[in-house]
Amino acid sequence: MKVIVQKFGGTSVRDLSSRQLAADHVSEAVNKGFKVIVVVSAMGRKGEPYATDTLLNLIDTKRLLPREQDLLVSCGELISAVVFTDLLRSLNIKATAFSGAKAGFQTNDEFTNAKIMTMDCDNLIKQFELVDVVVVAGFQGTTVDGDIATLGRGGSDTSATALGAAVKAEWVDIFSDVEGIMTADPKVVQEAKPLHAITYEELSNLAYQGAKVIHPRAVEIAMQAQVPIHIRSTYSKQKGTTVTTKQQIRDRLITGIAHRNGVSQLKVSSKDGEFDFQEIVFKTMAKAQISIDFINMNPHGVVYTVSEQEVDRAISELAKVGYTPDVVRYCAKVSAVGAGMAGVPGVTAQIVSALSQENIQILQSADSHTTIWVLVKEKDLTRAVNALHRIFQLDQLEHQQGVEE
Repeated sequence: MKVIVQKFGGTSVRDLSSRQLAADHVSEAVNKGFKVIVVVSAMGRKGEPYATDTLLNLIDTKRLLPREQDLLVSCGELISAVVFTDLLRSLNIKATAFSGAKAGFQTNDEFTNAKIMTMDCDNLIKQFELVDVVVVAGFQGTTVDGDIATLGRGGSDTSATALGAAVKAEWVDIFSDVEGIMTADPKVVQEAKPLHAITYEELSNLAYQGAKVIHPRAVEIAMQAQVPIHIRSTYSKQKGTTVTTKQQIRDRLITGIAHRNGVSQLKVSSKDGEFDFQEIVFKTMAKAQISIDFINMNPHGVVYTVSEQEVDRAISELAKVGYTPDVVRYCAKVSAVGAGMAGVPGVTAQIVSALSQENIQILQSADSHTTIWVLVKEKDLTRAVNALHRIFQLDQLEHQQGVEE
């Protein structure tokens, strides 16, 4: 028995015409002899009746416990699973609907952002004796105590790759309204091109740095289990982007440019004779539950970023422990990602040159063996992303090599 997983996002199941296109992909897989686990998100986006954000707008999240919020928002995926199962049956496809709990997801009790602890898919696999398709409500599982817990934003992606890993699927298809992974956000770079192939590590880095096609946690699960992923469009028969290991992909220096806006930079300087100020700063942020990013440290100061929504609170918390940070508001983090840059000299020089030619100030930088980050003013974001896309010639198709045969 060969099993594949197909995940359909909110835009892919938002209305009947989209669901029919999604059902065509399922039908094609069944006709090829596969058993299919379908993972569905809630239908549509904010404002549409059963979307997650629409459901959350029905309540005051400050009044209700996270456990009770999860009871509510899990309904969106359950509705979607049953509606999609009904459509498949109307097409004479043998299908049944499962909740996340029935599919075998057991989570911790970190409600609204739960982690998968164990997977028991025996019941799901047994269903394939009776049906060809099991439609699973994504984004959810159950705690040891039997409470419904959701997996956080992008949780349906995580559900899909976790199922793929648990049942040793041939591959996982992630369907959405885009053709695959692009070299940059096409809303920012008109010359952005689709990638035929990308490594798990590259995709995870792009996702962490702002690319919104798939959740990075989902990529990490697939990478650990070595389950191939295809990032595809519901509205096309194209294969999209294949996510696999580096050994199967011909090298390229840079794979893509990602960005994340809406951040502020904080610079905190030490006082004379003070050696533990870095510990004080980071513990202050942690105690206030303020997420920090893009950290640079030296003996005289620490520089980091927080979201625009948290910057005023961060300033207030630092004042309580005697620090007045220098603040640069309205910044953006731009990232050049590529497994091929490891050990290659001159990549940073190209980035600096490209931005300098555009008179874009670099506020901060950092690098790893696969990613180089720069912080720029948000007003310079579009020019910065386009400049890096050009300098690495990502608009040229010969740079978008596919998987080696």
